Amino acid sequence: MLRIIVALFLLAGVSVASWAQDITYRKHIRPLWEQKCAVCHSAGAPYLGDFDENKKKFEALLKGPRMDTYADLISFIGWPDTGAIMRRLDDGKSTSDGKPGNMYQNLGATEEERQKNLNLFKQWVGKDAWKLNRWEARGKVPAITKRDLDKIKVKY
Repeated sequence: MLRIIVALFLLAGVSVASWAQDITYRKHIRPLWEQKCAVCHSAGAPYLGDFDENKKKFEALLKGPRMDTYADLISFIGWPDTGAIMRRLDDGKSTSDGKPGNMYQNLGATEEERQKNLNLFKQWVGKDAWKLNRWEARGKVPAITKRDLDKIKVKY
């Protein structure tokens, strides 16, 4: 009888752990994005190409590249702006200089809230996929590998 009880507790623990890791865009990321990112990256923001052509203009208007759909957002994870979400939201623990990304501060009002929201993004992308790499190497930032791209989760 004791074995059955222990087995049930273990099974329940595995079920809860796997449920907790099932982070999706619709249930978790979209609401967080709407709360923390939409003010600058919504449908009124320029697409990446337009933003890159006139960064100063859009930055003065407090507009970053558009990320208001699932497809737009994951283009800043996979391609064409590989790793941009990771580089900008990172807390600095993934960098050699320890400097957080320029959008880390927007993840919350407190360090605790920022860490909680960063962890949610990391779980969604895939903890093993949280790489700051670019599509092509630039400066100290290496190119992403096929192996690393295969680790990206980003469930809808």
